[in-house]
Amino acid sequence: MKLARCLPRLRTLLLIPLAFTALIGSPVFAQTVIIQQAPPPMRYEAAPMARPGYAWDRGHWRWHGRGYVWVPGHWQPVMRRGQWVPGHWQARGPNWYWIEGHWLR
Repeated sequence: MKLARCLPRLRTLLLIPLAFTALIGSPVFAQTVIIQQAPPPMRYEAAPMARPGYAWDRGHWRWHGRGYVWVPGHWQPVMRRGQWVPGHWQARGPNWYWIEGHWLR
């Protein structure tokens, strides 16, 4: 009889970590950014020396509400047999679209 009363609580205790793990493991999809103002010219940023197991993702301009802000470069963990394509702005007519950085296989 005690087991029957503890079972719902035990189920809840087991489901919480599983739900949290599923939430953390879910892919996050970048939203599309469309701007009618061209980004400023790229800033020169010296790439650091090569780092085994990582690819350098150069800095870029990111739209932040009412204007562009500079995001400095950072290291991306290497994906096996992949090539890093940095994020970039692409003009299409009067609009500018942000293409998120990604790995090509």
